[in-house]
Amino acid sequence: MNALPKSLSQIRLSMLDLVAVRQGGTVGDALAIALRTAQHAERLGFQRYWLAEHHNMPGIASSATAVLVGHIAGGTRTIRVGSGGVMLPNHAPLVVAEAFGTLAELYPGRIDLGLGRAPGTDPLTMRALRRDRIETEEDFPRDVAELQRLLGEPQPGQKLIAMPGAGTRVPIWLLGSSLFSAQLAAQMGLPYAFASHFAPRFLMQALHLYRQNFRPSAVLDKPYAVVGVPFIGAPTDEEAEYLASSTYQRVLGILTGRRGQLPPPVEGFMAGLDAQARAAIDDFLACAVIGSPQTVQQGLQRLADATQADEFMIVSDVFDPALRLRSLDIAAEAMREPVPA
Repeated sequence: MNALPKSLSQIRLSMLDLVAVRQGGTVGDALAIALRTAQHAERLGFQRYWLAEHHNMPGIASSATAVLVGHIAGGTRTIRVGSGGVMLPNHAPLVVAEAFGTLAELYPGRIDLGLGRAPGTDPLTMRALRRDRIETEEDFPRDVAELQRLLGEPQPGQKLIAMPGAGTRVPIWLLGSSLFSAQLAAQMGLPYAFASHFAPRFLMQALHLYRQNFRPSAVLDKPYAVVGVPFIGAPTDEEAEYLASSTYQRVLGILTGRRGQLPPPVEGFMAGLDAQARAAIDDFLACAVIGSPQTVQQGLQRLADATQADEFMIVSDVFDPALRLRSLDIAAEAMREPVPA
């Protein structure tokens, strides 16, 4: 992609929260931290705050995503709150429409419905969520279209009505880490968010496919792309790297099948790994922006120039909740200030 310079001030800033359970902490602690973080993001002018659906994972407390969206929306006033995303294969579209329709009635103009087609869990848990469901490639586009109908104005003769839900027109976003959802979002004229915070390999190809094939729709007249960004800011590069070791440990656990709670930072963690493990973590976090205010601003600018993103959605897994809020401060400031020549 031939990228043109893009000012960071032109890009919206949002946050995706996995609601990590920290070592030594509880689920209740994680939920309270999520609300405080959302309130802080709102004060900083973040556009939206999304929660991710995952199941049967000991370190993530956002499995009941719609419930948590309501909790965060109820504790904030202006920021948009939504799912990043609801994993549609796990749910009947009518149930999703009723849940998010209810949220839209409670918090008008503030709810987003991001949809993914991965189960977000292991096969055993997937069967527990929808026991008799055998997913095919055609199911996801059909379910998305059904959700659009259920959240739209009821049509003459329509027998299935989501109540609440009908007429709320909750904005639907398609999420993905491959090319499938990029193509579908383009065909349906929907906004698109790429999960480059954990699967950056197809980012550029997916964005090109989405923009090249985009068809204007009743909800969107031109492409709108969100890019996921692992982000940690600190006063110095050295401290940011130290804080990032919590993320490095979490990623290594994902890659080796040893998921757990978010661990505290460890001095020199990456240096203690073999070359293969370091390379795997680097590949997973290829879009990460980690460092001092100047370093992260330059990193965000490079990412903006490369992707031409309309919005960055940061994921900031800092063990200390107060230092996580500081990281958000640094992100917001970086997006406001011009990058030094």
